[in-house]
Amino acid sequence: MPVPPLQLDATPDLADQVYRVLLDAISAGSLKPGQRITQEELAEQLAVSRQPVMQALRLLKKDGFVQDAPIIRGAAGRCRGLQVTPIDANWIAQVYEVRGALDALAVRLAAQRRTAIDPALLAEGRDAVKRGDIKAMIDADLTFHTALYRASQNPLIEQSALLHWHHIRRAMGEALQSEMLREPVWDEHEAIANAVANGDVHLADELMREHSGKASSTLGAEMIEKARQHRTEPPLAARTARTRQLRGRHLL
Repeated sequence: MPVPPLQLDATPDLADQVYRVLLDAISAGSLKPGQRITQEELAEQLAVSRQPVMQALRLLKKDGFVQDAPIIRGAAGRCRGLQVTPIDANWIAQVYEVRGALDALAVRLAAQRRTAIDPALLAEGRDAVKRGDIKAMIDADLTFHTALYRASQNPLIEQSALLHWHHIRRAMGEALQSEMLREPVWDEHEAIANAVANGDVHLADELMREHSGKASSTLGAEMIEKARQHRTEPPLAARTARTRQLRGRHLL
């Protein structure tokens, strides 16, 4: 009796689909840092059963994108659940230490091969800056770095780096709110691409390390400032009461 051939289901695993949708939402900020999430609500929004959501959340927790939420007390009793992991400046700095090393390795290997990076990638990034489209800026940034990973011809670099990018994307959206930080990024990218195309391994490595260091310090500073503002800003109820008080004194 002949053995039936092995077959794979052409449909992607549902839990993997849910994982990617939630990861994109967290990376883009649709699911905000600190936001509480439940299997039931996510399953309803995605029109799936709770099982794939539970599996996806387990993976997201392992990868550090969600965490146990603080216990709260309500009408239904004690409730814990999960929340989107807050963005932490120290954690992002550690991510950049790893990603910076991978990027430096990628440009050294790419420069050894004198690989030409498509100029259209640089043009797309600069166009996104001109339009002020932050999502497009982040996507273009990832596309440029991915081109360098692939130019290295070492697939392990891209596989290792892309997980870190999801963490970094969460912070980039905050930093790119400042227009002063946008254009220099693409000047740095162009200089790196030129060094790679010219086969200057030492310069490509130096420029990439400097680029990664600047990005890490910039994102860290932005997150520290955001956290400081959040700590010093009074609660909404207090701000509303203060506004009413000032209006009563005709100061607003």
